[in-house]
Amino acid sequence: MNPWTTLVLAGLLEIVWASTLKTTEGFTRLWPSVLTLGAMAVSFWLLSRAMRALPAGTSYAVWVGIGAAGTAIAGAVLFKESIRPAQAACIALIVLGVVGLKVLSGPAAPTAAATKAAP
Repeated sequence: MNPWTTLVLAGLLEIVWASTLKTTEGFTRLWPSVLTLGAMAVSFWLLSRAMRALPAGTSYAVWVGIGAAGTAIAGAVLFKESIRPAQAACIALIVLGVVGLKVLSGPAAPTAAATKAAP
């Protein structure tokens, strides 16, 4: 799988675990806790896979940016948390930063598996 696709999936799962964390009520509710911990584990695993080919700093910044912006939006949609216009502008800046990191990044380094498959 493309490292950028892997990284975006990791970020989307960060939104899932960060949003469902609220519903665990301090990990006192079983199924929300299981969902949160499962999404967290897969998100970290995907992040680590993306970091095999992408710079750690870029990977982490993109992962956190997707998670932060997405969780803020999810909080507004799912939990009726308010987002004032200035906050929405800041969220837009985070998204712009994530897109900028992708656009300004060079190609991903080949992974060991891709290197072995090449003739």
